[in-house]
Amino acid sequence: MKTWDKRTGVQSDGPEQASATKIPSDGAVTTLKPPLNPQLPLEVASLRARQVRRIKTFQALQHRNFRLYIIGQLISLAGTWMQIVAQGWLVYELSGSEAMLGVVGFASAIPALIVTPWAGVIVDQVRKRDLIILTQVGAMLLALVLAFLTFTGLVQVWHIVVLAMLIGVVNAFDGPARQAFVVEMVGAQDLPNAIALNSMTFNAARVVGPAVGGILLATVGAAWCFTINGLSFIAVIASLLAMQLTRVQLVHDHRSPWEQLKSGVHYVAKQPELRGLILLSLFFSTFGISYNTVLPSFVDRILNGGAAGFGLLTAAAGVGAVSGAFLVATYGDRGRRGQWLFYAAMGFPVVLTLFAFNRSFALALPLTVLLGVGFMLQFTLINTLLQTRVANDMRGRVMSLYTLTFFGFTPFGNLAIGALSEAIGMSVAITLAAVLTLTSAIIIFRRTPELKKMA
Repeated sequence: MKTWDKRTGVQSDGPEQASATKIPSDGAVTTLKPPLNPQLPLEVASLRARQVRRIKTFQALQHRNFRLYIIGQLISLAGTWMQIVAQGWLVYELSGSEAMLGVVGFASAIPALIVTPWAGVIVDQVRKRDLIILTQVGAMLLALVLAFLTFTGLVQVWHIVVLAMLIGVVNAFDGPARQAFVVEMVGAQDLPNAIALNSMTFNAARVVGPAVGGILLATVGAAWCFTINGLSFIAVIASLLAMQLTRVQLVHDHRSPWEQLKSGVHYVAKQPELRGLILLSLFFSTFGISYNTVLPSFVDRILNGGAAGFGLLTAAAGVGAVSGAFLVATYGDRGRRGQWLFYAAMGFPVVLTLFAFNRSFALALPLTVLLGVGFMLQFTLINTLLQTRVANDMRGRVMSLYTLTFFGFTPFGNLAIGALSEAIGMSVAITLAAVLTLTSAIIIFRRTPELKKMA
């Protein structure tokens, strides 16, 4: 039998529905969260609450500029991952050497060690969108040059090394500019969700790109992969030009570039949480993900997967990374980001060790998915925790230091694992990298206990 409470205006079926509203002795009305519609049964109301959670997963997409950015990124990054697969395989075909894979990886990243810190100073002084457009045009031209060399049969390993160095210079500016640009598209409130969705897009492309790239590589060759990548940059350039941005007032710092760079380093150094996050990213980038350098050879010689298997395994890592980003986008606002980061940092090296000594391609697929999850949880959480704690006038410099960790120092890990793989075997070399990753993470979390408590 329905009853009507005159004080609250709530119609209820009895004690269960009435529990949606509490009336203290002073007559004040307290509504439980999430509020329950009095016309809905409790089981339906709880379903509505879950629907709200699912919608929040994609909250940043309410911003038109960010939607344009995501669409352009998805197309362009799919092409980029196609090129990564094709380039690794082409180098291996031309040289037959794991060490040469490490050299190319070293060449693609070593310019960032010199350029990226200075790039952060420039990012803080210019319009981010204009700078990103320039970097995308540069990357497009470099991809088309590699396609031309491959089509004509002129390509040699040293060509790939030089082009890899040039793309490293482009990435030194592109990385921090992209990271700092996100807040201009969505604002501070939706920034954490936008970072997670951006990571999800990056790795959705990592699923599509290598899968298609592996097929094209096996059927029509590497040159077409490079060509399609070059053309895919048109999508992201068009999306950037179509944006309607609020004009941001630039802060002009009249100090010398060296003084500006030092101020950014000091800003990070004097804050234990920022310093710990940067160091965690540094060691994970140097050791944890270095196994990707010898992955083409590992798939061919250990797992007997061939070019198609290499593409499939790379796509599996992408599936895991998309899953990790989805978890952060959906549940990352519950105040436990530091704990998530700790568990991911501890679990990734363990899975990597299992992967190193596995000889079954079928088992390698789920292990690679787990590696993708661990990889994405760490980098998305580090990025989010940095960006939600940094001052706007320091954002470019801080994000350039973050970018430096995986573009500037990664080559040393790439070079080392390539040489060690030839000297002591790939499985042992990858395991050594996993041990170093785990050890460094334990030390950082012990010396900076604040990291685990970060919300």
